[in-house]
Amino acid sequence: MDITVFLGAPGSGKGTQAKRLAQAHGFRHFSTGDMLRAAMAEGAEIGKKAKSFIDRGELVPDALMIELIEGALEPLDDNTRVVLDGFPRTVPQAEALDEKTLTTVRRALYFKVPTHTLIERLTGRRICEKCGEPFNIAFVPPKVRGICDRCGGKLIQRSDDAEAVVRRRLEVFASQNDQLLSYYKNVGKLTELDAGVPVAVLQDKLIQLLR
Repeated sequence: MDITVFLGAPGSGKGTQAKRLAQAHGFRHFSTGDMLRAAMAEGAEIGKKAKSFIDRGELVPDALMIELIEGALEPLDDNTRVVLDGFPRTVPQAEALDEKTLTTVRRALYFKVPTHTLIERLTGRRICEKCGEPFNIAFVPPKVRGICDRCGGKLIQRSDDAEAVVRRRLEVFASQNDQLLSYYKNVGKLTELDAGVPVAVLQDKLIQLLR
């Protein structure tokens, strides 16, 4: 298994880039945020346990996150190219991933974005409650305010994108991030990327790195 880890704060563009790689280049994309939201919507036990932490803008405990990822990776064969988006978030999670996958974590890519840009991106996000299509009122606005271009559904703001929660999420992220970057730098797997550039420019850079 060929695993690439995408690191970066909420709103840094990891998910957008990972989805493009999955659609156009055959990568398997696992977004822990999407996985947890699906688990909560389904009423799964792991979703119930994670919800209280997510609603407060706090990190879900390591043990729950490790369980979630192990379950996703277990069925994959050795030739699968994987992008992990949102995992690991802490050094214990990174250590557990290395233990689980031995030497198959090939690289860790860090998406760097200024804090003020992250706040603008996150608080401006809107999701169609019907089909899940994402928008951003500042960067990718819908044609009609509050209405999904794709299906006509109502656009909503996720509870974890409210400004107070966003600021808390970024504080929590910053408290863990330096240690995680050091972990991957020390094993020679860290590459830093300017994620403030246009989406297409960053995608081209990623394709070059992942060849």
